[in-house]
Amino acid sequence: MVGTIYKAIRKIILSVQSLGNKIVTFIILKGNNVSFSNFSTNGVPYIMVARGGKMSLANDFSMNNGIKGNPIGCYDKCTFFVDKGAVLHIGEQVGMSQSALICHQSITIGNHVKIGGGVKIYDTDFHSLDPKIRASKEDLKHKVKAPVVIKDHAFIGAFSIILKGVTIGENSVVGAGSVVTKSIPDNQIWAGNPAKFIKEI
Repeated sequence: MVGTIYKAIRKIILSVQSLGNKIVTFIILKGNNVSFSNFSTNGVPYIMVARGGKMSLANDFSMNNGIKGNPIGCYDKCTFFVDKGAVLHIGEQVGMSQSALICHQSITIGNHVKIGGGVKIYDTDFHSLDPKIRASKEDLKHKVKAPVVIKDHAFIGAFSIILKGVTIGENSVVGAGSVVTKSIPDNQIWAGNPAKFIKEI
């Protein structure tokens, strides 16, 4: 009896929270001039699009922010940062959980892509690789940037990191916890740190 009442009350609370999350996320998207259509969200993401940056979400985008939507041990919100002059595009029917997409030049996500909990996608080194420059005020001006592309139907396993200049091929799978430093062809499974070829699909 108590369990039934608890579940009924919990369902009502979750429904109200879900509506609130959708409204707040809508305002955040509009406030950052993000181009979007229909989306679903569990929780509220962090979004920051700099002036001159562009971010777009195609149809049926879905995301989990925090532990409730995808309880695999990652409590982060989804994070989207788009720098001045950079472009972040996410295709149709893409789903992600607690992921961070940090775009200083270009990140393109294809259609029907699944991005697992805690995944990080970076198109920059953030800092110069030269220690003398890194110690100076010129550091950020010398960071290396290169586009990241994730093609249709790819699947990025939880807690993986995709680094600058990488293309993930169509239908390809990145094993959980991988660090991807070079491009992956279509229809292959890669895993490890650094990620290496495992087998053809």
